[in-house]
Amino acid sequence: MQKKSLLCTISLLLFNLAVMAEDGSKLWMRYKPYNTAKVTIHSKSATAEIAKKELEQYYDGKSVALNIDKSLPTNGSYVISGTQNDKKISAGSDIGLLYGAYALLRNDMTQGVNQPAFGLRILNHWDNLDSSIERGYAGPSIFWNKEMRLDTARIHEYARANASIGINGTVLNNVNASPKMLSRPYLLKVKQIADILRPYGIRVYLSVNFASPMRLGGLRTADPLNTGVRQWWKKKAKEIYREVPDFGGFLVKANSEGQPGPGDYGRSHSDGANMLADAVAPFGGTIIWRSFVYGANHKGEDRVKQAVSEFESCDGKFRKNVILQSKNGPLDFQPREPYAPIFDRMQKTPQIAELQITQEYLGQSNHLVYLAPMWKEFFSFVNPKKLIGIAGVANIGDDANWCGHHFAQANWYAFGRLAWNPDLSSRNIAEEWLEQTFVRDEAILSMMLRSREACVDYMMPLGLHHIFKFDHHYGPEPDGFKADYPLEWCPVYYHQADSAGVGFDRSTKGTGATAQYPTPYCTIYDSLTTCPERYLLWFHHVPWTYRTLSGRTLWDEMQYRYNRGVKEVEDFASIWQESKKLIDPQRWQEVNEKLSIQLKDAKEWRDTCLDYFSKFATK
Repeated sequence: MQKKSLLCTISLLLFNLAVMAEDGSKLWMRYKPYNTAKVTIHSKSATAEIAKKELEQYYDGKSVALNIDKSLPTNGSYVISGTQNDKKISAGSDIGLLYGAYALLRNDMTQGVNQPAFGLRILNHWDNLDSSIERGYAGPSIFWNKEMRLDTARIHEYARANASIGINGTVLNNVNASPKMLSRPYLLKVKQIADILRPYGIRVYLSVNFASPMRLGGLRTADPLNTGVRQWWKKKAKEIYREVPDFGGFLVKANSEGQPGPGDYGRSHSDGANMLADAVAPFGGTIIWRSFVYGANHKGEDRVKQAVSEFESCDGKFRKNVILQSKNGPLDFQPREPYAPIFDRMQKTPQIAELQITQEYLGQSNHLVYLAPMWKEFFSFVNPKKLIGIAGVANIGDDANWCGHHFAQANWYAFGRLAWNPDLSSRNIAEEWLEQTFVRDEAILSMMLRSREACVDYMMPLGLHHIFKFDHHYGPEPDGFKADYPLEWCPVYYHQADSAGVGFDRSTKGTGATAQYPTPYCTIYDSLTTCPERYLLWFHHVPWTYRTLSGRTLWDEMQYRYNRGVKEVEDFASIWQESKKLIDPQRWQEVNEKLSIQLKDAKEWRDTCLDYFSKFATK
């Protein structure tokens, strides 16, 4: 009996420990249950019921009235008024009531009408149908697996988290899309996912392979001007909307990195996009066409120029339900890039900015890099009012903590908050997230706010870019060159280091990429003496002896910044050690292990790059 009693005691202790364990799965939604609020509402929708239940369980006041006010916009806007014990949330739609409920739970008491800056606030999942995720670092897909199983509880939590920060769309699969995505078994899964997401105000979209009529329909061509092809897409659109009446539309990557597209048939991007736009238009659907193209029709041209070269002639030729989606920078989600000039050059085409939440080029799930400062930097050049939406390449996977790194959750959160209000500061968003997720601590806050600049320093300071190891983009490989690879995939192409200096000459004396920018940037970037140092080696091939603003030579400045980046990560590790008493043991230990990896990696970046460049700088 004693043995049995001991086993029971041990089992109970293990159970309690499991219950108490903090694995990060609650994200920023770790609300304390109060069960004290009386919530009144007249709407009977599933969305309104979710708002009611959230407040009944988690609001710490006595009463909340949820009120539909037809004088308010129906775009998710809401107004919160009243006292702590007698709150009122008014909105023009049920989804506005839900957004207001989550705002109340995070204690956001913004005065007046709180409304989204962008109509489209969408996540792009690069999830493959076999459960792998391209550039995903948090485990397998939450949507797709070989067994075609769906964890509905997980999808509900995903929907809840997105609704809490105002995200209203999601692309369920990789832009390098498999034609199978449009086959019947997968469309039925899309319906099942859409049914879960719908009450949370989230519409689903699909990435499509442009050659799907050939792969699925047995057609001999995918030419967008071919009558049979056009009919195939119209029939497929009708099939999708029969299952998902509020389906958002298609996201398309075409004629880029080997993907099929209208260029295969001598057609323009507008020809391809318009063909698809006509197919979804009767149902209110949208075509989101990516401008990430290189190599297809402009071989030998500077890669950062090719989006403008490819798309400018199509401006004004797209259907009204076509949106152009462009990455924030003209290359490929580097730790720092100048903004992409396509946002200025396409004046007659609605545009969405594509940001990368997953850290493909920023240490992936091993490095603490808070990305809001990067995105705010982009918005300092591209006025959010010029955009109709914002898309984020998601960092979500099936890991317990969703993102692979506890602090990577902050980037999902920050994307949603900036998608709602791009005027929010990086500091305010970080403070919000810390208060809800860990603890509001100035030292940890400082670590977050400094982390992006530290990453730039220990990876690629002064405008260096794309000197990562091939394919996986994790570590440094400044000497990278493979004769059988396209030159624009090789690191040596981007830094151009030789005994005379380092950097890519994109001035009017080089590739002329500076000319794609409007005044005054074209002039500022074109001159070595006026180009901001953060972009110096992006736009210029600079002598090693060139004097920087600090008075140091370029070579000395590079050494200084690489070492500064490493010292920053050393300081982050110290801050985290001192925070041990503030953080639960499991998450503290997991973050501590990641910081150890980050410090090791930062030193590798510094040592590898300085050793390589010294061979040219010290000749």
